[in-house]
Amino acid sequence: MERVDHLDPTDVAGPTDVMGPRAGSGGVPATAAGGGADDPRRALGGFLRARRARVAPEHVGLAGGRRRRVHGLRREELAQLAGISVDYYVRLEQGRATQPSPEVLDALARALRLDAAERRHLATLAVGRRGGPAPTAPVSALLRRIIDALHGLPAFVTDPRLDVVAWNDLGGALMGGLAEPGRRDRNNARYLFLDPASREVFPDWEARALEAVGQLRVSTGRYPDDAELAALTADLSASSADFRRLWARGEVVMCGAGRKRLRHPEVGLLTLDYETLHVPAAPGETGLVMHVFSAEEGGPDAAALTRLAAMTTVPAPAAD
Repeated sequence: MERVDHLDPTDVAGPTDVMGPRAGSGGVPATAAGGGADDPRRALGGFLRARRARVAPEHVGLAGGRRRRVHGLRREELAQLAGISVDYYVRLEQGRATQPSPEVLDALARALRLDAAERRHLATLAVGRRGGPAPTAPVSALLRRIIDALHGLPAFVTDPRLDVVAWNDLGGALMGGLAEPGRRDRNNARYLFLDPASREVFPDWEARALEAVGQLRVSTGRYPDDAELAALTADLSASSADFRRLWARGEVVMCGAGRKRLRHPEVGLLTLDYETLHVPAAPGETGLVMHVFSAEEGGPDAAALTRLAAMTTVPAPAAD
């Protein structure tokens, strides 16, 4: 008979634990539902629980089993792998231990196999940062000039809440309706989760949605007192089962580079490379992010972008 592992009822995250900050009624984060910021140490515990649930015991040299009731690692297993006491880890996960040392964080990150973005997020949560909303980084005249000068390259700019705050003509045309209030929500997270049209625009919708959730998690970790950010996550939690499902995974995503597929009603399906450029609001702050798309020269996607650019070009007025 296969052994059934003992289930410690305090060892598995329940439905109110996976939202990062302690959840309020209806699965909505308490930071949004209650109007006041929750203890950031609970966010640290939620992140640790989500990460250890992701690690298969057999992948780190421990015995697994089909009937194992604990998803991923047990607390004592993670503590052993990290070389710390079980009691200290339990207190850390429950928010009763403060300011873990860089050595402890590094050991936990190695044991949990965190990537660079997740390590940075872990360190941010461990600091227990407070201090008001995300910094407001205005779109400067220089940034506006740079965006407009990217002829043939779609570009747009987002803030830490994923609001699209600037774009060039081709970027607005590619993303569809940015220049037309009421046609498309200018918050990328709300657009993805609350507008059915987003699933037509993005054939890889699940990946794009998880990316947005991961970026919001980074922002909520850095700015736990941002009321607008808390309201956004609360609204999405209340309105979208998909958002609740993906948020519960605890993923962390930093804007980088890669490839995306988009379906445009005028030029069809495009596969475009993208690069993100960070514009800090202040040293150490995230500020704004500029997203620039391009296609390999001479290929069908580059030709499609050229056609789209021609459609969005406003003819110069005729000379008298």
